Amino acid sequence: MPAVHLALLAIVAILSGMINALAGGGSLLLFPTLLAVGFPPLAANVTNSVAQCPGYVGFALGSRRELSGQLGRVLSTAGVAIVGALGGSLLLLVLPAKVFDAVVPALVALASLLLGVQPWLDRWIGKPASGAPDRRSVLLPAVFLAAVYGGYFGGALGVLLIAVLTLAAHDDLRRLNAVKGALSLIISVVSAVVFAIGAPVDWLAAALLAPATLVGGYIGAQLAGRLSAALLRAAVVVVGLAVSIYLFVR
Repeated sequence: MPAVHLALLAIVAILSGMINALAGGGSLLLFPTLLAVGFPPLAANVTNSVAQCPGYVGFALGSRRELSGQLGRVLSTAGVAIVGALGGSLLLLVLPAKVFDAVVPALVALASLLLGVQPWLDRWIGKPASGAPDRRSVLLPAVFLAAVYGGYFGGALGVLLIAVLTLAAHDDLRRLNAVKGALSLIISVVSAVVFAIGAPVDWLAAALLAPATLVGGYIGAQLAGRLSAALLRAAVVVVGLAVSIYLFVR
């Protein structure tokens, strides 16, 4: 791979880790970059998933204060997240590659639009009642479905998770954002293990991108709440929709 491509991927990976921490959807930035430097869609997806894993580690490390006192919430959702991620990643491996090629444009478009409407979704859901218990009858199935999606195609997984948590778990948004990072890490680790065994991961690219997303995730966690996520969200949505259109017409 040319050095200029490696440098581009490293820069985008740092930005991806930051955006995942700040707004969610950072993987939608790295995925099209992998496509642009010549990766087939399936290889780009699994390499992206593996590379994002350390970014979530950085996010979790940077969110230790917000995660304090939430061990029960994380543990209660971790089981369904693991099962869902395992199912989604295995589904990606057992279905023919042409199925992924056919559905990925729609998934990219859906993830991009979801990221774009997240502020309206947050307002529609409304602020949760202070001190109310989590609605686990909603939370656990929704986390499971989000994990299946994340195992199959990780783009905008964080957006799905924060929407689910905001709807069903009653707490400060910054604390829920930290739980989102922990669940994203769990889903990413499960997917990475499955993909390491049976998917066309480009390990050279993953080895370069992993530390870059780690740095980006940690920086993003430190900056969360200090920078406006609106511009980042808009940029990712535009890129994601452009990629979706390209994949539809190519």
